[in-house]
Amino acid sequence: MDWKKNDVPSETIKEISKKYACDLLTASILARRGVTEPEDIQYYLENDKRYLRNPFMLQGMEDAVDRILAAKEEGEKVLVFGDRDADGVTSIAIIMELLSSLGMDVSWKLPQGDEPYGLTIEAVEEFAARYGTLIVTLDCGISNVKEIERANELNIDVIVTDHHRAQESLPPAYTIVDPKIKKPDGETYIYPFPDLAGCGVAYKLANAIRFALKSAYYAQPLCLLNTRPANDGAWIIEVLKIKNHVIIDKLTETIVPGTAGINDTRLGAFLSGQAIFAWDVPLQRKALSTVFGKNVEFNMADLQPEIGAAIPVTLGKSLFRLKEISRAARYSREPFGELDVFFNLFVSYAQIKERLLLGDDNFDLQLAAVGTIADLMPLHNENRIIIRSGIEALNSNMHPGLNALAFRAGLDGRKLNSGDISWQLCPMINSAGRMGKADVSARLLLEKNAKERDRLASEIIAMDAERKELGLSVWKIACPIAERNLETYSGNIALAWGADIPRGATGITANRLCGHFKVPSIVASFNGETATASMRSSRGYDLQGILDQCADLFVDWGGHGFAAGFTIATEKWDTFLERLCLAAKAIEFPPAKVDANTIYIDAELPLSYMNLDIFTVIDAFQPYGKENKELVFLARGLKVIDINFIGKLDARHVKLMLDAGRYKWTGVYWNSAEKVNTDFTLNDSTDAVFKIEHNWYKGADIPQLCIYDLQRHGVKDVIP
Repeated sequence: MDWKKNDVPSETIKEISKKYACDLLTASILARRGVTEPEDIQYYLENDKRYLRNPFMLQGMEDAVDRILAAKEEGEKVLVFGDRDADGVTSIAIIMELLSSLGMDVSWKLPQGDEPYGLTIEAVEEFAARYGTLIVTLDCGISNVKEIERANELNIDVIVTDHHRAQESLPPAYTIVDPKIKKPDGETYIYPFPDLAGCGVAYKLANAIRFALKSAYYAQPLCLLNTRPANDGAWIIEVLKIKNHVIIDKLTETIVPGTAGINDTRLGAFLSGQAIFAWDVPLQRKALSTVFGKNVEFNMADLQPEIGAAIPVTLGKSLFRLKEISRAARYSREPFGELDVFFNLFVSYAQIKERLLLGDDNFDLQLAAVGTIADLMPLHNENRIIIRSGIEALNSNMHPGLNALAFRAGLDGRKLNSGDISWQLCPMINSAGRMGKADVSARLLLEKNAKERDRLASEIIAMDAERKELGLSVWKIACPIAERNLETYSGNIALAWGADIPRGATGITANRLCGHFKVPSIVASFNGETATASMRSSRGYDLQGILDQCADLFVDWGGHGFAAGFTIATEKWDTFLERLCLAAKAIEFPPAKVDANTIYIDAELPLSYMNLDIFTVIDAFQPYGKENKELVFLARGLKVIDINFIGKLDARHVKLMLDAGRYKWTGVYWNSAEKVNTDFTLNDSTDAVFKIEHNWYKGADIPQLCIYDLQRHGVKDVIP
């Protein structure tokens, strides 16, 4: 294995460290990983939920909230319809808990057994028969055009909340909330971060509803005004128009005193009928009198005293002074002005005054974190804060349903991280859906009775064991089929299908085929007149290319660029195979970002850094997962002071004790028994590449190195 550590200019590291007030080691890792944009750095260095984007930035959110609250007031029957996987199930739990707590007449439904993904006409008609009038889809709905048309015919409104790509035509829903909706240019997304999970969208919806119920200014536009001198004797008057704490318009006027009356500017029309707030009203009135004369009156409310009482650090300070100490200013790509400071202070003050950050959403955050991890969303941007905050809440006061499952899985008594959730909790929650009983996971998350939760958790544990056995048996069927077909599809697609492949195993099998053949994979289950397939990508290929070429053949399809699925009539399967063959020939994989024979090092640690304080840096880069791999370190001069072999029958692994000077580390080196007395031996001084992890054993946390490569000191050089 080669060792590679990308060169980063020391000036860049120092600049990041100074600007963002982080240590040099953290700054070097950020730079080496290419995290250099202010907004990207923000989501690594900040944990506060206030850095999450406002839910009303999502198109359609206010309409969704208004319609749900109208249903509450009118006592309408509401159906929450989600998906069968962990993302969908956690979404259902988030919205059901909230709407139920509001006293609404709400029920839930998700696909069972071999029922298709997404909303069905049968579900719509069944709900209509119960005199239902509002359906809220979660983690689905963006492709349900016909189903929503049928709902409209039956006088049922449908609110779509989803995170999958829209097809060519959007469904005729009452409103659509989806971060992947694009602007009219068809290129850019309306919402700044399109990679929210379905449960992330559900979490945003829940918070938007809470905001509407608590805020005195919900749906009411208001203005923040600030006047400041320019360099040439002119004055700059800036106004932000905001609604639901989102900036909806901005006006800037630069005026030389005595040259224009207020009616000669755009200010009158912009401010007409609006509540106006300012910082230090006496000072603002004096400035405005200088500009327009004493006869012009501005009716403004002064927020400086109120904000000062709520946020004492602002007491007695001007906006100019507050700009100099603002944390938010660090992360602004554009020039950060006094009005920006005022806006951030107003939002923080409103959250405090209206009690918007009371921890009401702690269980929601836990569910959103679990669903986001399960759906393999990229762990950057605001997904990082959702997961960090969710895991913190989970380790403080775990959601009852998750707690029952964690206890049954032997995870109680330990501090969970994203890896524990990804490898243990998420597969168990997903197992119910894969075994055709997704409702069991949903019921576990919604159940109020502790004994019943325990029973449901036990049922899920049993289904997870059954799923593992099913996965092994299906693998024995699918792998040979895919291997035989590989050449037919130019070595670019692994494809397996058949009636003996259960629908619940298609996704996990496609994922495993990807790992085995290193190419995009498709696994289809045949069930009578239709086949249902799961698609998983590999090597950076966007599955949208295949979906677009075959869309006219599908009964339904959807998903992400790297995980998708479709339903197709079996009579069209041969046509699909013909098109797939042509599509496979045209596949061109983007250049690999990493070399499989190279270990990429995030930082070289002096031995003085090899102590437990290093977890401060490691934990700062949590959560780890998709697009944010665990930190890899290099240390030189580690002395091997003990060697033990691991394994009862076949001792292939090695457990080492490494002396780093002031601290000694346990190191686990998998599949390395043959390297003992060859690459290294007892008492050798060695260089090692490793990650540092928590090893929980019988309730005790034992820090250890997980070693990727280890050589005698000085044998191997690092490639820059």
